[in-house]
Amino acid sequence: NPSTGRVHTSYSMAGAATGRLSSTDPNLQNIPIRTEEGRKIRRAFIAAPNHKLLSADYSQIELRLLAHIADIGVLRDAFKKGTDIHALTASQVFDVEPNNVDPLIRRRAKAINFGIIYGQSAFGLANQLNIPQKEAKKYIDAYFERYPGIAAYMDRTKDFARSHGFVETIFGRRCHVTSIADKNAARRNYAERQAINAPIQGSAADIIKRAMIRMPAALANAELGAKMLLQVHDELLFEVPEAELDRTIEVVSAIMEWAALPARELQVPLTVDVGCGKNWAEAH
Repeated sequence: NPSTGRVHTSYSMAGAATGRLSSTDPNLQNIPIRTEEGRKIRRAFIAAPNHKLLSADYSQIELRLLAHIADIGVLRDAFKKGTDIHALTASQVFDVEPNNVDPLIRRRAKAINFGIIYGQSAFGLANQLNIPQKEAKKYIDAYFERYPGIAAYMDRTKDFARSHGFVETIFGRRCHVTSIADKNAARRNYAERQAINAPIQGSAADIIKRAMIRMPAALANAELGAKMLLQVHDELLFEVPEAELDRTIEVVSAIMEWAALPARELQVPLTVDVGCGKNWAEAH
């Protein structure tokens, strides 16, 4: 922008069926973080002199909301205790002690945890982990056996979607899934996966929007000069005067962690991971 000297994106409130924001012109939500090329691009986004970029990212918010919405006691308790949720799942699925989970098993458990939210099939998990499909199916079956409430939630949610044509977030916002009655099996199966995921991802989208609405006033009331720059799904990015960094982290974390209140009291705590640096890559 010739006036500000900065790159400005445009957000759409209705860019995704779940209610997630989408970013265009340019899409700043789609810059890779796990590739070297992506990290190089992120290093180009720098803070103003005497400022730092602060990244505040909800930790495993969709798994936490799954535990809340599906009422999974084991997962709820684990999040309350601060347990490593992927190590817990590894111990449940692979029958090992949580303290003896090696990195490979934990990585597989992590893939299962996040894959289940999106209705991933044994075929999809097998491709992701580069394992036989039969082995992937065994892992998924073991997951549902150890966490029976999740399968019950999925069945209940699909039945509701078939009857009503929509599902709801924890705040009552509707996410329409009209294709769930489609005669085409592929479209119908996709809609079923949407129905399972939408209450979770949609609730996460609602929560971060609530945090974004409250954030400017909270920063102003605390007499802080931080500016909210960017939203990348579960992450908020700020430009913060270096002298105010610690206090800004406190305010930002509190607003994000308690954003569901007073409308909904969650049965699991929300936590925020923060990082800071002179550029966006360093902030991670």
